[in-house]
Amino acid sequence: MTRRFLFLPGSTRPDGNTELLARRAAEQLPADVEQHWIDLARHPLPEFEDLRHDSDHTRPTEGSARLLLDATLAATDIVIASPLYLYTLSTPVKRYLDHWSGWLRTPGLDFKATLAGRTLWGVTALAHEEREVADPLIGALHNSAAYMGMRFGGVLLGNGSKPGDVLRDTEALARAKTFFARRAPYARFSYERAGGAVTR
Repeated sequence: MTRRFLFLPGSTRPDGNTELLARRAAEQLPADVEQHWIDLARHPLPEFEDLRHDSDHTRPTEGSARLLLDATLAATDIVIASPLYLYTLSTPVKRYLDHWSGWLRTPGLDFKATLAGRTLWGVTALAHEEREVADPLIGALHNSAAYMGMRFGGVLLGNGSKPGDVLRDTEALARAKTFFARRAPYARFSYERAGGAVTR
């Protein structure tokens, strides 16, 4: 199966540090790997409505919801590029992942079965030097991958606050060169004794 990377920048600032770092990592992918970029702030999803106890969700037929659903189903690799906002995911990214809950409950979609075995990756820029403050963001992505039966490639971390700062983080840029090069392990919840990989 041809690898198809779906990159989902989730910053509310265009060309932010997280997206810059994600693009540096993406430059290292082989030429035959497809790349599809969708800016979640420019393709906003509606607020998620939890209907699980009321009725079934229906498959979206137009707008950002259809675009993102179709792109997600087509991807072999999904890259969440979220800056660290208050120590967790940005609002556009969280809303996108909330919609996974609805897609899981859409008749005929087989969303979980389709994503099982595919790979979830993360990229984030943070202002702190202490990288453990990103653990909540990493945990959210890791556990989402574990629930879906996906592989988890870890999270590429870079340091930056002002525009362009991350391009001065030489360690992050070095990690970006090989970030997508390995085959990611299956994500496992911590209580299953085997965790997914985290690249620090």
